[in-house]
Amino acid sequence: MVHVPSPPELVVRPLQRFRWREWAALALLWFASLIVVAVVVWLMHERVALGGSDSLDRAIAENGLLKQRVAVLERADQVARTASAELQRQIGQRQEEIAGLRADLAFYSRLTDASAAREGLSVEGLSLKGASAPRMYDFTITLTQNLKPGQIANGRVKLSVKGIKENQLSTLSWIDVTQDQDANGLAFSFKYFQQIKGTLLLPEGFVPNGVRVDADGGAQMGKAEREFGWTQALTSQGARNAG
Repeated sequence: MVHVPSPPELVVRPLQRFRWREWAALALLWFASLIVVAVVVWLMHERVALGGSDSLDRAIAENGLLKQRVAVLERADQVARTASAELQRQIGQRQEEIAGLRADLAFYSRLTDASAAREGLSVEGLSLKGASAPRMYDFTITLTQNLKPGQIANGRVKLSVKGIKENQLSTLSWIDVTQDQDANGLAFSFKYFQQIKGTLLLPEGFVPNGVRVDADGGAQMGKAEREFGWTQALTSQGARNAG
């Protein structure tokens, strides 16, 4: 007989169901983690933004304060410079006044010194100063005499200007440099000294380099003359009051 094996045993097992609940839970957890990460990132961004805004505000405020301090310091420096310049100007002015007073003291000492040599009419000094119009100058001539104390010296004084015109030496007489003035000069009358003022006008193109002063006191006082450099006369300390 032929042996026929018995058929295999069939085991019927139930089909395993799809675990959708587990996957749903995982998806929910993943989505929740995304939300948490987004919230954390947003909070950090806001904190950084707030911190940066505060820093910017502080920087702007500090910059404003620094600008104010710089402005105050610049103003203080400007005031100090102005005060220093004014002080220097006053010092220079006082030094000029002192020099003038010393010159006056020496001048008066010569006039009143009994042991000093007696001199007749003398041209003591000349000063020039630019006037308001071009080529016009105010001049001051100082005359003295101590030969005859108490006696009046009367006479006239005039000046002439030497210089260059058209590349040639030239001398302008009294009537050439004065307008509406007596051709004989300016009158003077004094006991010890006198200041004589006037104005001269140089012609266009004339370059001055010297001035000559001529004074005539007549038979009693005689004549006096003296030459001054133009620059010397312009930088002179000035003339004295009449006496």
